[in-house]
Amino acid sequence: MDQAPGSPQEPQGAASLPTCYRHPDRETGVRCTRCERPICPECMISASVGFQCPECVRNGSGTGHAPDAARPRTLAGGTVAADPRLITKILVGLNLAVFLVQLSVGDRFTDSFDLIGRAFVPILGSVEGVAEGQWYRMVTAMFLHGSYIHIAFNMLSLWWIGGPLEQALGRARYIALYAVSGLAGSALTYLIAEPNQPSLGASGAIFGLFGATAILMRRLNYDMRPVIALLVINLIFTFGWSNIAWEAHIGGLVGGVVIGYAMVHAPRERRALIQYGVCGLVLIAVAVMTLVRTGQLT
Repeated sequence: MDQAPGSPQEPQGAASLPTCYRHPDRETGVRCTRCERPICPECMISASVGFQCPECVRNGSGTGHAPDAARPRTLAGGTVAADPRLITKILVGLNLAVFLVQLSVGDRFTDSFDLIGRAFVPILGSVEGVAEGQWYRMVTAMFLHGSYIHIAFNMLSLWWIGGPLEQALGRARYIALYAVSGLAGSALTYLIAEPNQPSLGASGAIFGLFGATAILMRRLNYDMRPVIALLVINLIFTFGWSNIAWEAHIGGLVGGVVIGYAMVHAPRERRALIQYGVCGLVLIAVAVMTLVRTGQLT
């Protein structure tokens, strides 16, 4: 006899569905195609045949491939992260933290870590600069800023450009792009600028992000006009205002274009080798420029 509608009792002999092994309170009729354990809709990961559970996807069990073979990848081959803007957030935070230190400590701190070729620094009472063996200045100068407007403009640009680029490249490749582009800007500044001209700011690295973004948008057939317009505006500021280290902007831009092209156009079968190999070549160019200029100043 059929059960009456709304009756709390089950028919005699009725069999209940198994429950998800990760969520015991949820019944399901679907099983993982690898381990055959029951999984609920939240745990189902679509596969070429059926569905797989998170553990099998994470461990790569039964595939004969490395565990990371089943992980989703970005356009450039990086691992898709839960927070695609994490590195951008960290970079913004580092720049803001260093700026607060500059405000607290004063010019002595800034003059100890900005980019300068070789010159006598009155506040320090000695000859300072990269040519004096202080090569760390090429890195530390990337996190210093000269005013509220300077850091505000750079951090807004970093947030607007950096987040989508980090998501497209993945964290490791994004860090490599940012760091190497920044160093390319520092190296060109050191090579060309007057040795007593101090330089500071994240602009070199950010211009590298601009260059890579243009390459990425071209690769995806997106409308190039917004990024080109923004880049042109930045270049107008670069060459139209005084006290701006245009060398850092151009060096970072060129580095970003070269690395960005390798990141998004490298063939899949040897993608990582080409991507990081090009980063290595740009670093070699940075080292050559640095050594040449050091030889001229000493």
